[in-house]
Amino acid sequence: EVQLQASGGGLVQAGGSLRLSCAVSKFTFDNYEMGWFRQAPGKERERVSCRSSRDGSTYYADSVKGRFTMSRDLNKNKAYLEMNGLKPEDTAVYYCAAVGSWELTAPIRCTASEFGLWGQGTQVTVSS
Repeated sequence: EVQLQASGGGLVQAGGSLRLSCAVSKFTFDNYEMGWFRQAPGKERERVSCRSSRDGSTYYADSVKGRFTMSRDLNKNKAYLEMNGLKPEDTAVYYCAAVGSWELTAPIRCTASEFGLWGQGTQVTVSS
């Protein structure tokens, strides 16, 4: 059974940095599209970043572009979300997600509905 586990959240001051990790099991990265999403209290889950295994391209939401970087370590079977220049509005529960490339009939659009595998979420709180 494929599993994802997100970690690395915490409390940080505005302007600070955090690196989120997503440990995956029974998983070959090249066969899966990966994504990071977040959900703030009272708000819809929103996309943060997605990586296409088809062409290696990475999408970033405008709100995080230039501050967040998505990467992966194939040897450690982990995906990462490096977050710099954090702002109070980045406060949310962050989730990593995956979907098998074979399940998609079109290039990934980085919407939550496309992803069938989810980690449990990790809380990120940015104080002003």
